[in-house]
Amino acid sequence: MAQLEHLTTPVDAVLARMRALDAELPEGDGVAVFNRVYLAVTEEVDRRLDAGGFPDPRAATALDVRFAERYLTAVDAVDRGRRPPACWRPLFQFRRHPGVRPLQFALAGINAHIGHDLALAVVDTCRTLGCEPADLEDEFDRVGDLLASLEERIREDLMPGPDLLQVADPMTHLLGSWSLERARDATWTAARALWTLRHCENVVEEFTERLDAAVGFAGRMMLTPLPH
Repeated sequence: MAQLEHLTTPVDAVLARMRALDAELPEGDGVAVFNRVYLAVTEEVDRRLDAGGFPDPRAATALDVRFAERYLTAVDAVDRGRRPPACWRPLFQFRRHPGVRPLQFALAGINAHIGHDLALAVVDTCRTLGCEPADLEDEFDRVGDLLASLEERIREDLMPGPDLLQVADPMTHLLGSWSLERARDATWTAARALWTLRHCENVVEEFTERLDAAVGFAGRMMLTPLPH
């Protein structure tokens, strides 16, 4: 019975969807590149949950699932012919562009997911659990630390080659223009602001739209086609 319960956890359902996407999408597709990265992150979160690596497993599970659902909802929107949030549009628009390198796809997806989705996922989780953002800070930090530890591996796995080390390579400039740590700090501030303003619906709507647009603009810059 314990095994059956494990197989039907919310995190398992999210993982099943990501694995299905991994099997369906062409390897060079930009969304597939990000999905592989995110699948690895979510698998590691699941392992740490099973190993007791989070002080509050219930909160960590809720945050992980609400976070993943925002990415999967964007995928569903595109599959059904609808527009995804502005933060995700560049990745879907340029997913097959031959001048965009795999590392750009991965970082653009991380930018959309961390810069926009994570802040809203914190608010979603607070509503679900009836808690405050401060109650989720440990879980937020642990997930953020995991993403940061994987970022270096992602860059190594998707490096275009030794030319990256040359100052003249445009990729060098793009890599130096975005920081996961800065994005994570800004997201935590945005999540707390959204929670504080939650009863002011008009302000929350405007704040969310501007955040979405700003993150989308950064993503579009990250996906600038580069010469090979």
